[in-house]
Amino acid sequence: MTARIVVAAPASGHGKTSVATGLLAAFAARGLVVSPHKVGPDYIDPGYHALAAGRPGRTLDPWLVGEERLVPLFRHAVATPVPADLAVIEGVMGLYDGAAGRGEFASTAHVARVLKAPVVLVVDSTAMGRSVAALVKGFAGFDPRIRVGGVILNRVGSDRHEMILRQALDELGIPVLGAIRRHDALATPSRHLGLVPAAERSGEAVDVVRGLGAVVADAVDLDAVLAIGRSAPALPGSDWNPDDEVAAARAGLHIPGKPSADGDFRPVIAMAGGAAFTFSYAETAELLTAAGADVVTVDPRSDESLPPGTTGLVVGGGFPEVYAEELSANEPLRRAVRGRARAGAAIVAECAGLLYLGRSLDDRQMCGVLDADARMTGRLTLGYREATAMSNSVLAAAGTTVRGHEFHRTACTPGAGVTPAWEWAAPDGTRHREGFVQGSVHASYLHLHWASMPGAAVGLADAARTSAARENAAAARGEVKA
Repeated sequence: MTARIVVAAPASGHGKTSVATGLLAAFAARGLVVSPHKVGPDYIDPGYHALAAGRPGRTLDPWLVGEERLVPLFRHAVATPVPADLAVIEGVMGLYDGAAGRGEFASTAHVARVLKAPVVLVVDSTAMGRSVAALVKGFAGFDPRIRVGGVILNRVGSDRHEMILRQALDELGIPVLGAIRRHDALATPSRHLGLVPAAERSGEAVDVVRGLGAVVADAVDLDAVLAIGRSAPALPGSDWNPDDEVAAARAGLHIPGKPSADGDFRPVIAMAGGAAFTFSYAETAELLTAAGADVVTVDPRSDESLPPGTTGLVVGGGFPEVYAEELSANEPLRRAVRGRARAGAAIVAECAGLLYLGRSLDDRQMCGVLDADARMTGRLTLGYREATAMSNSVLAAAGTTVRGHEFHRTACTPGAGVTPAWEWAAPDGTRHREGFVQGSVHASYLHLHWASMPGAAVGLADAARTSAARENAAAARGEVKA
């Protein structure tokens, strides 16, 4: 089984992302195959992980996918595309911080326990002395099911400061794996939703990742970290497999394996990418491919047309508000998306995708598929949601319950269409309806992880296949395609 460690911290801001990314880059530079992971729903940190590791960064979130899928998804990730030597799993918030009101559920400790992974605790030691030992002792002893294998001291001020910290921790018997000095030049820039995604920073992000790898390699005992990772026991069970998931979804939905006489035809489904749309889980494309679609990336900032034959479109999350001017200026693609929607193509949009499909974003024209306008606000909307589908759509049947999350600083007016996409209970108990179901278009602020609902990939791929068949038949009759 692949060696594995969880990089955790007492709280947010201690440097987990920098250390985890640096470890990935340092081990990759040594020639090891490394598998990057992130606890929680985050899309941004995995982008830096992917740059360091050379393979997709994948999330592990018990809320989104269910505790029972953590091990299968992890096993799939470390084996894809080739088996990894070491998995580095970056935690979320503080080690024991779970979903609000649910104790340890969905916390870093929860995931570490399920994956039987030892923890490397990153501690920001700024202005700390011997008290660091009390802090580490508390975290190491809080839950006996969690094994803290070692500590990495971050933002150490001087040789003397490091000596004081090491002497204090010697009393605990928990090894200090490294001491990293302050390196402000390697800080990753942030904005209204956290770090700036790596895809937006291009060469600069590559340089930062390389620099983090060099700093960690110089300051951390990589052999000791690897030994801790190799001490993790084997994980029982089988790998998550998108082909099996799709087959099971078809059986559960009572859809035959070949949905039509033309069931071998592979429809083209375009997925929005580029700097404006960086939020996507790797499993989405894997499931769509298993469901029989050819998945092709399109950049709404620069590509003036959809891939040839597109009859399905996925527009995920990201930062369209940052690139609203460029998105609006690309009128040919906006017109193409609007035309595909009117022709009955299957379209799924999440958060940023919802804004892109609307009439306007901060007074800049968008696609006009939906009669809605959006604006940036000063209010962060963030949290897990348990939602119920309000009507049948390409994603889910009416009454289906899903788990997702919201993460945005925009507001859409109206917030729901004539046929809303979802309904959920707000913390105060009031019911909240949100999103749009309009023909074969599904658009909402809710982010979903399709590993927990593979039927979504089946529904979208089959709807795209049906749309293609309808257009091909019209073309055969000599009709003009919309």
